[in-house]
Amino acid sequence: MARIIDVIEYPNEMAEEIVHRFPESGGVADYRLGSQVIVRESQRVIFFRDGNALDVFGPGRHTIATANIPLLTQTLQNVFTSGKTVFPAEVFFVSVKEFANRKWGTPQPIIVRNPGMGLGVALLQGFGSYSYQVGDPQQFVTQIVGAQGAYSTNQIEDRLRTMLLSILQDVLGETTAARSVVELIGLTEELGASVRAKAQDDFAAIGLTLKSFYIGNLKPSDKSAQDLRDMGMLDMATYTQLQAADAMRDAAQNPSGGAGLTAGIGAGMGIGNLMQQATSGATQGGQQAAGGGAAARGMPDVMTPSEAASILKVSEEDVIAAINDGSLKAKKLGNAFRISKTALEEFLNS
Repeated sequence: MARIIDVIEYPNEMAEEIVHRFPESGGVADYRLGSQVIVRESQRVIFFRDGNALDVFGPGRHTIATANIPLLTQTLQNVFTSGKTVFPAEVFFVSVKEFANRKWGTPQPIIVRNPGMGLGVALLQGFGSYSYQVGDPQQFVTQIVGAQGAYSTNQIEDRLRTMLLSILQDVLGETTAARSVVELIGLTEELGASVRAKAQDDFAAIGLTLKSFYIGNLKPSDKSAQDLRDMGMLDMATYTQLQAADAMRDAAQNPSGGAGLTAGIGAGMGIGNLMQQATSGATQGGQQAAGGGAAARGMPDVMTPSEAASILKVSEEDVIAAINDGSLKAKKLGNAFRISKTALEEFLNS
């Protein structure tokens, strides 16, 4: 028989602990009818037997009796110790205090519509805080905790942040249907209230209540043109235009002047040529397709190393190596290389 417990309490303040189970190591403990249950103001206590919740105790001192655990009389197996009835059960102490100032942030930018401005889409990043508490202790233990000996805040908060970010993305999508991104950034209080309202059902399903959700900052992402293209949001022409603008900005800010500025202008002119090639690619492609040659085989006017590698049937690393040793001519735009069709044909014929 397990140790018989006469006083049931958990005096720990449960700073980052949501649930604490007795016994912690699994199985059940034996409790006497007539034993005392001490529950603090920020706690609730749930008795479980055979997977069923027998009763929930609120703050105060309680004496265990069949009157306050009515389900016990239906399943009780009497074990007499010193003339007193003992019953086996699991006891869960649940903290119902508010877990405040929890942090959230956008690990990846959220894509929203931005009609009539720029590319017609925008990437937003934000961060803020939220708070929650256990609203239904029995539901939380049944749905989330199970038979674990203890359950802490860090075990649930990844899930909560995922839920909140999903709802935030929906709210932003709905809001940008009627407002521009510029207007959106000034509506953080309204957006936070919308997320809080929409999230209540999802939190309630696991026994929690979302007490607050605040957006501390919401701003356009600082993702680069390359990042946007990697996300599939830019075609080659738009990407090249953005790279050209970046190169001309960097040239204008070049503090060395003289040769450095001239080099920057030269780079800008080179990028301008690539822009012209990229934007005229569709027309040239139609003419070259009729004439055969490389264009007939689908070779674009301007390529990334990966696209060139696909045409050459080699790895991207082989293409980069050829660029670095000078055998394949390429233009470096920021941190990326671009290869013209003419350069690739010269490389193939060399």
